[in-house]
This record gives sequence, structure tokens and C-alpha cells, in this order.
Amino acid sequence: MLTLLGISLIFHFDSSYQLGILLGVISSAFAALYTIYNERLVQFYDSKLINFYQMLGGTLVLGFALPFYFYNFPDQTFIPSLTDTFYLLILASCCTVALYVMFAESLKKIPAFTINLTFNLEPIYSIILAFLFFNEGQSVNFSFYIGISLVMTSVLLQSIISIRKKNTVEPQTS
Repeated sequence: MLTLLGISLIFHFDSSYQLGILLGVISSAFAALYTIYNERLVQFYDSKLINFYQMLGGTLVLGFALPFYFYNFPDQTFIPSLTDTFYLLILASCCTVALYVMFAESLKKIPAFTINLTFNLEPIYSIILAFLFFNEGQSVNFSFYIGISLVMTSVLLQSIISIRKKNTVEPQTS
């Protein structure tokens, strides 16, 4: 609840952001389901195998969707240059495949709820990057800072609760 309140304060309850916020909430719901489902899968299957099938499924779905995309946006070029292909391969292997395998491995030790809560920091990372690279920091106000504080507080509180829960469940040996 703190995170939702924080995000709403960041965007000032502005109606011009309604579609973006709605898509963000839907995306968050799917991300939460993805994490919960993966937490169960990693108990029985290898993380690399899970990642392979998920990436294959995504590739097939996007491949089937490509003709519809070209039909609706016929002026788009699709074939990347050789330099872009090189960078795409680096990004795909390091920033997607490797990170998703590490993500699946972390689900063996960290609860899905805690991981999902840390994903709440993604809007903050995006906003900070927009400040740094696109000089977008001129229009922030006090509610923005309160919103960021609430999101960060929710992540911090969940971390403290998880640590306390872990310490009470596992008896400490001295």
C-alpha cells in the first residue's frame, strides 16, 4: 500500500498519466505472477532450463506477433545494423539471459514477495536515469519526494520484516 501511495504521489494524481500508470499496474501484476510461478519452478527444475523455455516462448510469441506489427506500422525498418546487432547480442546475453538465470537462482533463497517488493524500486531507478541523462528534474515537487520516500520505506520495512522472520524461524547457534 505504501508503494502504491508513493507512486501516486510521484505522478501527482495527474490524469495525463492514467494510461501509463494503468499499464504499470498491469505489468507489475504479471511480474508478480511470474516471480511466484518461478519460485515454485526452481524447486524442481534447473534455472538455466527454465530460462531457456521462457526465452523460447517469448521469442515465438513475438515472432507470431511480428506480422501484425508490420501491418500496423508499415514504415518501420526491422533489420539492425551490424553494430546494433553486436550490442543487442551483448545486452541479450548479459542483461537479460544472465540476469534472469541469477534471478531464478535467487528465488531458491529469497521469498518471491521480497523480490517483488524490491522491483518497486524500478520506477525510482528510471526517474533517476531520466534526471541524469535527459535533464528531466526541473518539474519535480514536494509530493514527488514524499512518493519516493514512501516507496523506499516500503522496501526497507519489508527487508527488516524478512530478516526478523528469518531470525525467529532459524534458531541461532552460538
